[in-house]
Amino acid sequence: MAAFTVFFCGTGSNSFDFANPDYPGGELISTLARHCAGMEFVDWIIADGPGSGNWQEDEKFVTPGNYSTTTGVAFGRGWEENVAHALAMIRGEATWSRTKLTELNYRVLKEAGIPIADEKITYNFLGREKERIRPDRKVTQQALQMQKIKMFRRNRPVTQVNAIGWSRGAVTTHMFANAMAADPQLCQLPLNIIAVDPVPGTGNFQKHRTHIPANVRNYVAFYARDERSMGFAATLATLANSAATQATYYPMPGRHATLVGNPGNYIGGNGTNTFFGPGTVVRMLAEDHLAGWGTAWAKRLAYSEAEMLRCYDGMIAQHAQYQALRSTVYTTQTGQGDDRDVGLGQDWTSTKFAQVQQLKPDCLFVNWHHRALFRQQCAAAWRYLMGQSATPPTGTLHTTLAPHTWNVLLTYRRTGRKTGPV
Repeated sequence: MAAFTVFFCGTGSNSFDFANPDYPGGELISTLARHCAGMEFVDWIIADGPGSGNWQEDEKFVTPGNYSTTTGVAFGRGWEENVAHALAMIRGEATWSRTKLTELNYRVLKEAGIPIADEKITYNFLGREKERIRPDRKVTQQALQMQKIKMFRRNRPVTQVNAIGWSRGAVTTHMFANAMAADPQLCQLPLNIIAVDPVPGTGNFQKHRTHIPANVRNYVAFYARDERSMGFAATLATLANSAATQATYYPMPGRHATLVGNPGNYIGGNGTNTFFGPGTVVRMLAEDHLAGWGTAWAKRLAYSEAEMLRCYDGMIAQHAQYQALRSTVYTTQTGQGDDRDVGLGQDWTSTKFAQVQQLKPDCLFVNWHHRALFRQQCAAAWRYLMGQSATPPTGTLHTTLAPHTWNVLLTYRRTGRKTGPV
């Protein structure tokens, strides 16, 4: 089995964000792409997010949009081209290439003394410069990549596709799935998706962005519980066939960027890095899911259920601080009231986070995964709390791995009060 992995960056985020200081351990999508084994274009690609600077336009296998940062950020312009580019990469066939040298390419070659033709300058009827026509490239980027794909996939054709994205990049995975399902050449390929806090943006809840077709075998989604920025309503995509698609949902504390490695209450400014837990858990789970689906890693975090339980316990300890995050927003104002808005499929109207069956707060644990880890790692404590044993646990796992979780559960056993996250 040869898996091809696509990494879709979020709005304003690109492949260089592994070094962004707002993410001390690296922004999730760009960092995972950087740590992916195999060859770029042959085994994996990363697509920069809308409004992130158009750094990849020369590499696209389809005609690039070259949209402005403003339209990319406001409306997501560029994500349709990202989908088309990813499809073309799977096929290994470019429908567009940049044949003309860019200004930078031309200047570098000239300064190096490479014998190339001079650029031609055209003028308008007023005698003002109209256009500079530079010579053609001898070999285009797309031609090189197509030849590499042809060589290295000859005995290892793509038999499965994995996709992961954050923010509008997560929504792009939905669009990508629907485009694959509609493509006669690619519709039979199984697809697995990880969507990290999928936020379409205002006016972008169309079906191909909020619907998961049956070609998706596994769908894993993470949601930020404490996001309240106007225009940041998440989508819980509808499934075309729940029997064909295994869907798993992880509600997590934190804001939109907390889940991809921003541990402070800020982006692009000063802040205290205290909220590391959600980003660590999301990364461990994402790496593990993708590895199970065939993505090869050159580097990854050591997968540890005990460490994830410690992270969840830290979230319990910082419950009040996570709630305080709700008063700070990325946009001009809060726009989601006391609870986060979630669009169910194409219905973008305000369904609240706590009303969505897959995302309802546990009030004792952070989520179902936290509950499962505590039950597994602290089995004796679990039996005592559930009334299956009258003897308090004598071991120390519950007090070393999850002391705050233990206190919440012990309070519940003794008083019936649920003092966990809401």
